[in-house]
Amino acid sequence: MTCGASSIPASATSRRASGAARCATSAPGTSSSHRSAVGSSERPNGVAGLPAGRYSSSAVGPSARPGRPPRRRPMAEATTERWTRIGEPDGPVLDGTRPLADLVDRLRREGRLRSVLGHDAGEPELTAVTDDSRRIAPGSLFVAVRGLRVDGHAFVRDALERGAAAVVVEQAVDGLAAPQLVVDRGAAALASAAAWWYGDPSHELRTLGVTGTNGKTTTSFLAAAALEAVGLPAGIGGTIGIRVGGTLQRNEEPQTTPPAPALQRFLRGMVLAGDRAAVIETSSHGLAAERVGSVAYGAAIFTNLSHEHLDFHGTFEAYRAAKLSLFERLPAVGLDGRPGVGVVNLDDGHGPAFADATRGCGARAVTYGTAPGVDVRLADLNATAGGSRIDLLVDGVPRSFELRLPGRYNAFNAMAVLGLALGWELDLDAVVGALAGVRGVPGRMERVEAGQPFLVVIDFAHTPRAIDAVLAELQPLAAKGGGVISVFGASGERDVGKRPLMGEAAARRSRLVVVTEDDSRNENPSEIHEAIATGAERAGACRGETLLVVPDRRAAMAEAFRRAGAGDVVALLGKGHETWNVGPTGPEPWSDRAVAEEELARPGS
Repeated sequence: MTCGASSIPASATSRRASGAARCATSAPGTSSSHRSAVGSSERPNGVAGLPAGRYSSSAVGPSARPGRPPRRRPMAEATTERWTRIGEPDGPVLDGTRPLADLVDRLRREGRLRSVLGHDAGEPELTAVTDDSRRIAPGSLFVAVRGLRVDGHAFVRDALERGAAAVVVEQAVDGLAAPQLVVDRGAAALASAAAWWYGDPSHELRTLGVTGTNGKTTTSFLAAAALEAVGLPAGIGGTIGIRVGGTLQRNEEPQTTPPAPALQRFLRGMVLAGDRAAVIETSSHGLAAERVGSVAYGAAIFTNLSHEHLDFHGTFEAYRAAKLSLFERLPAVGLDGRPGVGVVNLDDGHGPAFADATRGCGARAVTYGTAPGVDVRLADLNATAGGSRIDLLVDGVPRSFELRLPGRYNAFNAMAVLGLALGWELDLDAVVGALAGVRGVPGRMERVEAGQPFLVVIDFAHTPRAIDAVLAELQPLAAKGGGVISVFGASGERDVGKRPLMGEAAARRSRLVVVTEDDSRNENPSEIHEAIATGAERAGACRGETLLVVPDRRAAMAEAFRRAGAGDVVALLGKGHETWNVGPTGPEPWSDRAVAEEELARPGS
């Protein structure tokens, strides 16, 4: 076949708004900016060891009432829950202050404090903790954090002018009258201060961290369903949002793992809402930047590891080390007296290192995969009309069930949760029943039905490995004579090395690849698209025939629908659940689902 020039012109139209401590010390981290801040100056009521009357549950959610947890909905219904916004003033509300002296004592006990300057300024009562000078309220503590692009020390004087009562710094600032707490690492001090401010809520929860390149969100939802089924109502913090007291709420923070103050606020909200466990998507950024530095994890799950986030970490080795640090800090015995647990995918080549790190801490390593000897072993997997039929050996005992989520990778996500159940000695029958009941996760293999003769699926896949896995599951769904049409882009100002690999992965499994916009930010979109297209060509795609570049995402989706025929599968990849697209002017409202429904409804689609 001879490859011709692209027959699809670059659309000039703009995108339209639519639908819209432990085993080892964590490595010093960095924050991407000084902007990660406490969402508000809030704190909760009735925390052990803290004065009564400081906390209020009145703002946790519409159904929250003092002394009565809100009505919960099963995790199987979570995908239809109406989104609610979490942020000021929707979290726990502070109606008091805390003395700076208490934090000084804590940081000194932890070995983080080098010195305290400005004693003559007295001992102020604090009203908030933040690392964002723009969010300073009178009486706030400002923590200066060194980030990749911004150094919080540049904003110390601005914070004091806005009313900060004291500052935490890595290097003393001359000429300040306010107290200065000089520490080794501002990010670690921020994590500790935020946990202190909210009363160490993770100490009151059975806390699970889920990490890996792909599968964190689905595994987190499955784990929360399992925990709820055994009487441990579970909050969730991660990519899709924050689940507090049974209600899925939008996470207004841009990161998978929120900044330490926001994360601790969410955890306190979970406690107030009646949650007894927390499932935290724990990203490599969150680990390296020490956002989770003062979270008391009782267990961790490792899903897999592949090429991602090298723009932040620099090398794959540093990326791997960040993920590994979660397992290096697992407790031999948790705060609840139970052993720490590390659940590890041994089918992944990096799995043995994660299992070794778990055992090195004295925690229990639970393994899953296909090899003999793992604790949760996949014996057989068969696609069904509703998902997958999974046959397992769990601790040597045969178990079979149908998972409503299709694909081998989702079977592995479910196996990870069964590994957690083994480690935490949960009721396996209840856990299997819960896994079988989960209908789906927003933006993960999500179907769009508008009466079209072909299948449309939305998925968050945005790494080479994830794209390959998703398209591998979609290929068999194409009817005889049909094929997969993939529509996707790559984020600007992010890992550039993965772009051609994404193109290769898509081209190997698609009859047509349509390259388009996806959060180009301030980078030239055409350079991003060219890198993806180059990879697709290496895998045999031909421009203008089996490879198109359509810069406008709406136009790209419309073109894919126009070319799709009966039996085809159109895969809209990369955005998933997201409701925005980030261009040079900032975020703009965007929803793949809403735009797909609109374009499918147009005559001729």
